[in-house]
Amino acid sequence: MIDDGIERRLIVRGDTLSVYPLGGDWTRLRREYWWRALVALPLPPRPSALFVGLGGGTQIHLLRWLRRPRALTVIERDPVILRVANEWFGLGRLGGIEFLCGDAAVAVPTLTRAGRRFDFVMEDATYSDEAERSLRLAEALVPLVSPGGLLVLNRHRRRDAGELATALRSHFREVRLHRVRREAENVLVCGARPLRPRGGRRDSV
Repeated sequence: MIDDGIERRLIVRGDTLSVYPLGGDWTRLRREYWWRALVALPLPPRPSALFVGLGGGTQIHLLRWLRRPRALTVIERDPVILRVANEWFGLGRLGGIEFLCGDAAVAVPTLTRAGRRFDFVMEDATYSDEAERSLRLAEALVPLVSPGGLLVLNRHRRRDAGELATALRSHFREVRLHRVRREAENVLVCGARPLRPRGGRRDSV
């Protein structure tokens, strides 16, 4: 963790997992992928959201700031990350967040069996993993997206973003690739409006 008096950063193995502006100026993050993922395609007002991979929770703060979500659910396998996010990145002061501490391979099917649906699903847990694992998780998340909802995957541009986009075209009415910015390595794979929504309830508070 690095704190320069202006912002706090959570860095693991050289990757920045979260940024927390200490003065509350979230507009500083307009060019970062956390922000870009929330505005890549239109979201409904007061969306329900599922985050797979937490980091310090930057995107949760941004979504609350931009859209006032009615329900927030997080899957994070590392309890240390959960503790850091709550104690050092302001999540503990927010309240109203459902935390599922465990592997996505277990938590995602559990949510699906429960008939859960979310307007916005963000997968940020397999950024640099092999293509097979990221594709399995992406396809497992599709049934959790509400009929008018959005799935966003954060991927490294030199890995499998194009392959994932191709695979998602059989699941969504619209699929887009967004390069965050020229000097960044992130590519956002966005799927909007599932083609074959399955039974289940839409999350509400």
